[in-house]
Amino acid sequence: MGDPNDLHALLDEAWRHLTRGVADSRSPARYPTFATVAPDGTPEARTVSLRGASRSQSVLEVHTDIATSKVIALQHNPKAAFHIWLPRADLQIRITAFVDIQTGPDTDPQWDRVPEGSRVSYGTMPTPGTPISDVYAYEKPSNRDRFAVFKCQLLEIDLVHLGARHRRAGFVRTDDWAGTWMAP
Repeated sequence: MGDPNDLHALLDEAWRHLTRGVADSRSPARYPTFATVAPDGTPEARTVSLRGASRSQSVLEVHTDIATSKVIALQHNPKAAFHIWLPRADLQIRITAFVDIQTGPDTDPQWDRVPEGSRVSYGTMPTPGTPISDVYAYEKPSNRDRFAVFKCQLLEIDLVHLGARHRRAGFVRTDDWAGTWMAP
C-alpha cells in the first residue's frame, strides 16, 4: 500500500478495490454486506452485488427487486451501510450512504445490461421473504417492473488496514474526502 502515512494512498487503494468489484465477479468487493434499518428499528444486513462505482460522483450502485425488505427499510430511512472485507489486502472498508431508489424508465440503461438469465432475480413470486409451503414453492419470472437501482451517494468512508501495525482513516464527503487518521 505504499507510504503508510499517505491518507490518499489508502483511499486510492479502497477505490481500486471498489472499481475492481464491479468488473471482477471473483473480487471480494463484488459482494459487500449491505445494511439497512427496518421501520421497527431492527438492523438488517444482506449480501448484494456491486454493479457500479464512481469515485468522481461518490456513488456506488446496487440492483434489487423493488419488493424486497431493503426497499421498505430505505423508504423509511434512506441511509444504508456497506461493509467489505478484503482478506488479501488486510483491508476493511465501511461506507455509509444516502440511497436514492430509482425505478421505471430511468433504469432502462441498467436493465438493458442485465443478462437474460439474471433477470429472474427481479420478480420472484411470492415476493421475497414470504413464507412458503415447501422449499421450492416459488416461481422466478422476469418482471421488468420489479427492477430497481440503488444510487448510493457516499457520505463517509472508514478504512482499517490490518497490517503489521494497524492503520485507520476516516473520510467524509462534507470535507471533500480530505481524510483524517483515527485510532484503529
